[in-house]
Amino acid sequence: MKSVRIGLYSAGLRAYWSQFAGLKERLLGYNRFIEQKLSSCGTVCNFGLLDDMDRADDAIRYFAAEQVDIIFLHSATYFTSDSVLPLHLSVKVPVVVLNLQPSPRIDYERTDTGEWLAQCCACPVPEISNAFERAGISFYFVSGLLGLSETPEIAMSCEKTSEHPAAVRAWKEIEEWALAAGIRAELSRTVFGFLGGNYSGMLDMYSDFTMLSAKAGVRVKIIEMCDLNAFLTEVTDAEIKEKRDEICRIFEIAEGSPSDTRVRKPSDDQLDWSAAVAVAQEKMVADYGLGGLAYYYHSVDGNPYEELQSGFIVGHSLLTSRGIPCAGEADLKTALAMKIGDLAGVGGSFAEIVVADYRDGTILIGHDGPFHIRISDRKPILRGMQVYHGKKGSGISVEAKVKPGPITTLNVTQTRDGKLKLIISEAEATNGPIMTIGNTQTPVRFSTDPDSYMEKWFAEAPTHHCALTVGHNASLFCKVGELLDIPTVVL
Repeated sequence: MKSVRIGLYSAGLRAYWSQFAGLKERLLGYNRFIEQKLSSCGTVCNFGLLDDMDRADDAIRYFAAEQVDIIFLHSATYFTSDSVLPLHLSVKVPVVVLNLQPSPRIDYERTDTGEWLAQCCACPVPEISNAFERAGISFYFVSGLLGLSETPEIAMSCEKTSEHPAAVRAWKEIEEWALAAGIRAELSRTVFGFLGGNYSGMLDMYSDFTMLSAKAGVRVKIIEMCDLNAFLTEVTDAEIKEKRDEICRIFEIAEGSPSDTRVRKPSDDQLDWSAAVAVAQEKMVADYGLGGLAYYYHSVDGNPYEELQSGFIVGHSLLTSRGIPCAGEADLKTALAMKIGDLAGVGGSFAEIVVADYRDGTILIGHDGPFHIRISDRKPILRGMQVYHGKKGSGISVEAKVKPGPITTLNVTQTRDGKLKLIISEAEATNGPIMTIGNTQTPVRFSTDPDSYMEKWFAEAPTHHCALTVGHNASLFCKVGELLDIPTVVL
């Protein structure tokens, strides 16, 4: 993901500077501290201090020229809302107000007016929220402690709060807002390929391309199987050998399944074919500038494209692990969910409900591919399939599960009014058993028993697919939903 461009300024009241010696310099010191902390999240464009409406035009020109993706408004002390409103009316990017008090408690006996003004960050925030609301500006807040590692000499109270829970919590929120803004910006530059067509009859898979562009900012390019086939004709024997060697390094080539006679060791021909198709897939993605792909093809018997699609899963798993999420059955909405997870650095594997385990209190979640290799608990296994259940052809499939620990599912669905909705669930991936049938499967324990969870999830009218990500990411995904103006539900 490209570095997010983060706007920052501190707001104050110019009348204070001549009245309270050192206050302006002290607040600018806080401003530089916030800039330094934010620099780990992206490229920081720091305007400095905005302390009067007369400076608003300078701030507008500055942030417009820097093309920032988000602006953090540091409420450094009291200021009048008229000094900041023109900026946010003109530069229409998300704004997060930072209400970060330097000290957890003032020294009441020693504190003078100047000291108090350095601590009264929350005082103007109601005024800002009122002005923004009436002006139709969306805004967000982070409240807590500033998190300094040392107390400035001018301070009368302890400001060393880097380990304080209120500072740790605030900075986690700030970092998530920055990451969410980066995801939003990257989605606006992402082109998804739509290869083939939806699995016929899966009504939840059908997507409104215009709505996806309008809400998530993504673009959609429709691709035909003949387009991919044209790239396949360019693949050389040397490229096939190099790709097969890569496949053998990344995957474990399994013997037949002990439980299913239709699942066997992949043949040399199947491995060579999957390698050739993977090379063609990479060429197509590079040539078309794709950042994601939704795909499915159902042919008549004997159609040469039936053989082509039989080699999809390995190459699409490789692409998914490299930040080009590939969703089967042409599920473009879940491709978007997978992309959000990947941009967040937490994976995003194509999944659906496989089966419930009432003894372990888990639900197995997975699919017949593709899989996000980077979140696997071990080397993923390749198995040869005599039949792809419910689909045409035969070939190689990926058997794998996500590493044990915290996980989050992200589902993108569409509501009765045609709008998008995010559905989010945090849970734990366990080390429970899975089937050896060539499908990805992860046993997941949700906060309630399987029946209660499934009924809550079904009631939200999801699509039957979701993206499986590692870590507890509900807070981050909610922020992505906020910035995209997509309603969000956390189960």
